[in-house]
Amino acid sequence: MAHVFVYGTLKRGQPNHQVMLDGAHGWAAFRGRGCTAEPYPLVIAGEHNIPRLLQLPGRGRCVQGEIYQVDEEMLRFLDDFEGCPDMYQRTPVRVRVLEWEGGAGPGDSVQCFVYSTATYAPEWVHLPYLDSYDSEGAHGLRYNPRENR
Repeated sequence: MAHVFVYGTLKRGQPNHQVMLDGAHGWAAFRGRGCTAEPYPLVIAGEHNIPRLLQLPGRGRCVQGEIYQVDEEMLRFLDDFEGCPDMYQRTPVRVRVLEWEGGAGPGDSVQCFVYSTATYAPEWVHLPYLDSYDSEGAHGLRYNPRENR
């Protein structure tokens, strides 16, 4: 079992959340909400307006998201879904717990895997940094779902 921190389209209420619920991909359970202990640049980039966490720890904002516990099957599925290791890389990150379902409490932290990218266009560093992503957000950059590409 592992913890995964999701900050974009895999969160509840977002366009790709259904893959976290599909038992055919393995097992995943929501554990709580958190934010990265270190700041990172979270930007919306590329022709499909995809949220991307740039692998630049210490720069940007503490990013809010959700913490899931997943089995190995789901972790392998997420690697494939996220285009790991080419589009995203799965890296460990420390996440501060904001809300937890049983056990830890606010202020505690947990080690999670996150899908971030160290391979990005240089201009992405200059895009606006977000602390939280919502595909319907005020940013006005509509996410283009995979099925429409």
